[in-house]
Amino acid sequence: MTALESDPPPGFAVRRFRQLPTLSHNPGDLYTGVPAERDFGAHVDQTNYSVVVSEKVVVKWFTPPMPLPHPTPEILAHLVESGFNDTAPPYAAVTGMLDGRECLLALVTGYLPEARDGWEWCVDEAVSGTTSFAADLGRLTADLHLALSAFPPHDDPLSGAGAGHSGVTDAAARAATALAEALELTDGEDGRWLVTRVERLRRELAPLTNPITTPRIRIHGDLHVGQILKWRDGYAVIDFDGNPTVADRQTHQPPARDVAQLTTSLEHVAQVAIKRRDAPPGPAAAWAAGARAALLIAYKARLRERDRPDLLDETLIRPFEVEQECRELIYAARHLPRWRYAPMGVLRIWYPEEKTAA
Repeated sequence: MTALESDPPPGFAVRRFRQLPTLSHNPGDLYTGVPAERDFGAHVDQTNYSVVVSEKVVVKWFTPPMPLPHPTPEILAHLVESGFNDTAPPYAAVTGMLDGRECLLALVTGYLPEARDGWEWCVDEAVSGTTSFAADLGRLTADLHLALSAFPPHDDPLSGAGAGHSGVTDAAARAATALAEALELTDGEDGRWLVTRVERLRRELAPLTNPITTPRIRIHGDLHVGQILKWRDGYAVIDFDGNPTVADRQTHQPPARDVAQLTTSLEHVAQVAIKRRDAPPGPAAAWAAGARAALLIAYKARLRERDRPDLLDETLIRPFEVEQECRELIYAARHLPRWRYAPMGVLRIWYPEEKTAA
């Protein structure tokens, strides 16, 4: 940590966002008595490797290092500048030259005491049947989008097709590709069931063939309950690395895409509660619907308070939700087969057997 406060050695660079906290009571004692570093334990599912330093700072080491440009340093710098504080306090980004290319090596952020991610705390909410948290998540998401709406557009490959109003985009083609891949990769009884619902799924995706005129802003890109920590003093959104399962990651998109991913993750929480906590299916599904509705009400109310209701086109939420479930099936097939129960459980609720006239 001392190295972050001084000039880095040749070949490395440090981008500082905020001043690092003092890790001991006396800065002159070389941090004597500071607790040893620790990791989060084997029970925490993480793509990279993070350690906690002195119960005040988290150092996230990228494994492997990520070539620049990378979205996170720019977003963290912008959030600090815009005054958005509902995240782990960003302190620094460490970069270095590897094989002739500058790479992101580590991020240093604040440690949030008693933090639990949404796959823990939100499942507890589902089991208890409480939805009061959803309004907080709606306001948090709206505040994040309001801050990111001022993020400057870029013409580099990370920014997709630019900013402003998106007009006719590749949204329909992207969703159709996701559906086709989900159909191809989902086998067995689930795959046969999915084929019987394909026309209904396509009808749900049809609105994406229309011009999209809502503003396109820098979005989180991988916003699900696992990225929202509940900690001692409230909620915090984390992990601005983007969606690792999407090859074509356009960073400037309609905010409805983030909203849809967050609402579908509430549906997944209900499925987790059913499978792992023996929650009754009917009440769990009703909980998800109630939490989703409360989140959207609070989100829209916050946008109205800030005179930005134009940021959300509600007609995009459902097709983006359907696309997201297809991507969950793709993720399960390619990376985590045991996860398939969650998106399939949601789809079976959304598309029950159609009743035929006697």
